[in-house]
Amino acid sequence: MHFLQSPPPYLFFTGKGGVGKTSIACASALKLAEQGRSVLLVSTDPASNIAQVFEQDIGAQITPLKVHPSLFGLEIDPHIATEHYRQRIITPVRESLSHAELQQLTEQLSGACTTEIAAFDEFTSLLCNPEIRARFDHIIFDTAPTGHTIRLLQLPAAWSDFITADKGSASCLGPLAGLEKQAQQYQHVVNTLCDPLQTRMVLVARPQKTSLQEAARTHHELEALGIGHHYLVVNACMPKAEADNDELAEAIYLREQKQLDNISTLAISDNVLQVPLQAFNMVGPENLREFFRSCDENAEKGVSPQPQSVPELHHALGRTPPNELLALHDLVDQIEADQHGLIMTMGKGGVGKTTIAAAIAVELARRGHQVHLSSSDPAAHISDTIDVNNPQIAEHLSISRIDPQVETERYQAHVLASKSKKLTEEQLQLVKEDLASPCTQEIAVFHAFSRILREANKKFVVMDTAPTGHTLLLMDTTGAYHREIERQMQQHGMRFTTPLMQLQDRNQTKVILLSLAETTPILEALSLQKDLQRAGIQPWAWVINNSLAYSVTHSTLLNHRAQLERQEIQALLQQHPPRLSFVAMQKQDPVGELGLQRLL
Repeated sequence: MHFLQSPPPYLFFTGKGGVGKTSIACASALKLAEQGRSVLLVSTDPASNIAQVFEQDIGAQITPLKVHPSLFGLEIDPHIATEHYRQRIITPVRESLSHAELQQLTEQLSGACTTEIAAFDEFTSLLCNPEIRARFDHIIFDTAPTGHTIRLLQLPAAWSDFITADKGSASCLGPLAGLEKQAQQYQHVVNTLCDPLQTRMVLVARPQKTSLQEAARTHHELEALGIGHHYLVVNACMPKAEADNDELAEAIYLREQKQLDNISTLAISDNVLQVPLQAFNMVGPENLREFFRSCDENAEKGVSPQPQSVPELHHALGRTPPNELLALHDLVDQIEADQHGLIMTMGKGGVGKTTIAAAIAVELARRGHQVHLSSSDPAAHISDTIDVNNPQIAEHLSISRIDPQVETERYQAHVLASKSKKLTEEQLQLVKEDLASPCTQEIAVFHAFSRILREANKKFVVMDTAPTGHTLLLMDTTGAYHREIERQMQQHGMRFTTPLMQLQDRNQTKVILLSLAETTPILEALSLQKDLQRAGIQPWAWVINNSLAYSVTHSTLLNHRAQLERQEIQALLQQHPPRLSFVAMQKQDPVGELGLQRLL
């Protein structure tokens, strides 16, 4: 493995959601441990699943992993980190505040801004703690999907600039209090991330256009932060041996090779490794070890990996998957019946949320309904999926994207315009300092999200959300806003409606959970479902996307994966999802109106 040759102390695995970052990070951590290194594997993803990969509980404390005595794991849990951070702020002032003041401070520290700072605080401590550095030869970071990770890596410099400019009087004073003391630590983090002798970035992608484009964007954004020397791993490439004997495998292989041939034009990295599609799920130590065995010279030349941990294969050709699932057009028929409303696609990165959201929106527009398709994903690719120049679609379909930078600038301008005539120059300067806080971005994104939600009262709004962890942070902000409005309005006996109340209303909102028929995406979607239910939001349907269980193939490799899918679908049915739909694996990319219609 080229990226494990002479590895520095810190390795980051990042990329678009669902490309296999966790699998490769876990396999790399085990590989280094078995070479005699002491390794700490850290997940910065709010929707971490390294525990599922190693088949044991890990959590927010450094935990020995049973697979090897030199390997340890840690999951930065944003909720636990936030509670610790909150108590660290509140405890010193608890006795000096009135009950009302204490309640107000606690509410201030309940939003996504505090969650972000708390998780960031945990992250920086790992790169600055001399005891941890002395204890481990390597710390491997399995990061959240790209947009969230770039935000995390931007924060050390953002907070350093904020502190240097002496802007410590922000509205979220609680979280920012004492940040001046952290200035040296943040600068140390910046220096560490930018030093190739200490830090190595491994960009993980799939052999797909949007995934490789995302890797290229990440490469340039990291370079802009001063973080260079990247390695590229293209994961799950169809072996040529499979393409020689099967029409579906051949279509996938040719589609992937077209993208792989263009890698050099993206100028991502000269250090590129192609990893073959595996016949097994990356769960358990034996499969992690097999992953590296499959990446030898023969595998790179197109030899199919041999299944090691798959039960005896019963030939799947023409076999009906467990129970009948709805087709996607059945869901669209039910959505259309309400004539308007909010449809949100949610799930782990890389499961096809953007594509399914686009397919639903285009079909509703084709049927003559007014539709607004938007995305809260920082790595959205709606324009790559829909032909926005098609006049028939354009007449009924509007498309937007919540760009964090654009929304932050818009929010800052709005606040300054609304306050400029009421405040003195000195007071206005304090407001400007307040708005310079990195926390402002979360607030601005929430305001944009709320603005779009209101349109669902008159038309269909289809929202393609960011990968799970980022979406949960947005839901946290929505909940915090609801609680604050509830507190204020109840004091005056006034009626009110908040975005959270709209999301909880089944007549207004339909949440569709997207997953692949694989262990990790399903577990993450089930976890997301529980988080939503705790917030009073009930998922409306599930969609199993890119399913081989519904495809006809003669490929031994694809049939092995189809068999694994059937087991996952059968297990999911035992969870009694409200509606369960499927979309078969496609021979062509689902791009444009015809490509999206084939999904239905």
